[in-house]
Amino acid sequence: MFARPRILVVNDDHASLLALTSLLDLWAEELNYTVVSARSGHEALRQVLLHDFAVILLDVNMPDMNGFETAEAIQQHPRSAEIPIIFVTAYQADEVARLHAYQRGAADFLFTPVIPQIMRAKVSVFVTMAQKNEELRRQTAELGKHTEELVDINGRLTREMEERHAVERASHAKDEFLAMLGHELRNPLSAINSAASLLGMPALTAEIAQRARNIVQRQTRQLSTIVDDLLDLSRAMSGKVELARRPLDLSRLVGTCLATYRATGRADLHALQDKLTPVWVDGDPGRLEQVVSNLLENALKYTPPGGSVDVSVQQAGTDAVIVVKDTGIGIAADLLPRVFDIFMQASSALDRSQGGLGIGLSLVRRLVELHGGAIDVHSDGAGQGSTFTVRLPATAPLAASPSPEQSERLAAKPSVLLIDDNDDGREMMALTLGAKGYEVRQAGDGIRGIAEASANPPQVALIDIGLPGMDGYEVARRLRRDPAMRGIRLVALTGYGLVKDQNLALEAGFDLHLVKPVATDKLCGIIDGLAGRE
Repeated sequence: MFARPRILVVNDDHASLLALTSLLDLWAEELNYTVVSARSGHEALRQVLLHDFAVILLDVNMPDMNGFETAEAIQQHPRSAEIPIIFVTAYQADEVARLHAYQRGAADFLFTPVIPQIMRAKVSVFVTMAQKNEELRRQTAELGKHTEELVDINGRLTREMEERHAVERASHAKDEFLAMLGHELRNPLSAINSAASLLGMPALTAEIAQRARNIVQRQTRQLSTIVDDLLDLSRAMSGKVELARRPLDLSRLVGTCLATYRATGRADLHALQDKLTPVWVDGDPGRLEQVVSNLLENALKYTPPGGSVDVSVQQAGTDAVIVVKDTGIGIAADLLPRVFDIFMQASSALDRSQGGLGIGLSLVRRLVELHGGAIDVHSDGAGQGSTFTVRLPATAPLAASPSPEQSERLAAKPSVLLIDDNDDGREMMALTLGAKGYEVRQAGDGIRGIAEASANPPQVALIDIGLPGMDGYEVARRLRRDPAMRGIRLVALTGYGLVKDQNLALEAGFDLHLVKPVATDKLCGIIDGLAGRE
């Protein structure tokens, strides 16, 4: 919230000054401004050097420095040159006198005795203009800062791509990628820059301003997606991806991915079919979900509406096999050997109708290889669809018959504490987990959450980061400082999923960082795993 506009009243006569300021004070709260007074031209000059003013009410007849001389001095200083001045005078000036006044910086006149309604109307115009100008300045500054950050990201990415191009100059695919990256980044940057310029225009309507802000939000999300894809691939190619392996049923993981696509409507234009047979692997659930999601996204993107995508999971010898088959545009024979090459796309047409950077399959291959597996692709040619096959080392399933001690521990679902200020979201999650058999307690803010955890420590606490007053990071730090509550497993729930957000969560003491929304089955598996039930 920015500071209230100020009105400066300058008059050497104490009674007149008191009358004008008292009258202005009557409307100060309604019109949201502050009144400042000065008894001379010199004092007025000191005030304009210290503060910004929406308008100055300046008495013409003052000793030492009259109103015209004061106005001229105010106009000569860069800080105060644009402040509108209303001259207050007791006589009706002729046209020549008014011209002289306007040349000295006058915006208007008030004649004494002042009519309150007229003064209120004139003052309110300048106050409103000051409020609007300040709001637009702040919005423009914020958008300008964001644009600079995005331009800086663009510059860094462009430099990285140029360095790679110098090393791999012989690669024609790299040249195409650089051109494509420039296109994908400059389009949203251009839209953001235009919107920021538009918001700085003085005659902007509220409707156009809102449309400009919406454009900035949409294009920023697009840029974030591009940057996230690049960062993921960079980490995978440099070997900085660490797998959190555990035994898991691959068919359940793939089924969860398919359920998400169906629930969100992302496969509504296609026939999405599956045949899933239980088979176990030793893998990182998050990274394997990334593999499956990329293959599904690729199949849906290159399959026209009305086509079909078939997904199967089965065991073949010592391998767990995922097959994603589509009836899409297919792959030409000369492109098949290069499908998994970095920055490779089936088409580089200028219309860029499919969009994207063409790095998804390269990332899939790298993640599969990190799991000790392999991926291949088959297509009978253009228009004949494609089949992607992932092979991972199969492992023995977890023991189906736990010991009596394990059975007793597994029979009871862990206790869960939800700390979230969104009442509807918290209530729905509590009902869902309750229906799954968990003992769930709730808190709407960090203070109440800590009190609830202290009174009856849960096994797992799901904590929203954007809490009012005390954010989720501080809640985690306080829980970790209390020896009685250090055993609680803490899960951060947030809409931010960058590496820095994950690092902040871990530094604060969270065991795990999750990005909203989280599928119910996945969340239940995480809760059970943290509580030692899996």
